[in-house]
Amino acid sequence: MESNDTNLIALIKEGNKLAFDDVFIKHFKSLHAYAYTIIKERDDAEEIVQNVFVRIWTKRAQLKTDGYLKSFLYRAVHNESLNYLKHKKIRSKFDLHYADSAKNDMGNLNKDLMAAELERNIHAAINDLPEKCREVFQLSRFEQLKYQQIADALNISIKTVENQMGKALKILRLKMVDFLIFLFIYLM
Repeated sequence: MESNDTNLIALIKEGNKLAFDDVFIKHFKSLHAYAYTIIKERDDAEEIVQNVFVRIWTKRAQLKTDGYLKSFLYRAVHNESLNYLKHKKIRSKFDLHYADSAKNDMGNLNKDLMAAELERNIHAAINDLPEKCREVFQLSRFEQLKYQQIADALNISIKTVENQMGKALKILRLKMVDFLIFLFIYLM
């Protein structure tokens, strides 16, 4: 089995579309079922598996599977599923927090004015970021690209993307803290 996997991997690395299609057709259903057992949503499970295969094809030259294609595919789907659940949990917490905040009586506070002021402060803080930080931040937050996609688009390492995002978030927190404290005190 390892020999056949090694041959398929070599063909995929060379850009052989038929070998890639063969692997996709052979493993898609079982990988989809596996992703579904983790995330319990059929459409999202399908998207996860498709994302894994897209990443394999686009990164085929760097493909490192240690000769075991099936275990590599399952590990990739497992990791992608866990990332999906983590992102979903964060989004759920944000939605819950946002819903709770929206229910609170805001008194005579002019919501539109405060929102516009917050947006102005956020944009000013983003514009003040160093160029590379700003570019990475905008691709991540506004274009919703994943770190690997950003690294590919900017021809930088994923570690550089992580460092630039960390730097951007730290700077934004520091720039926004005064305004957010004011907003928090005012809303109480």
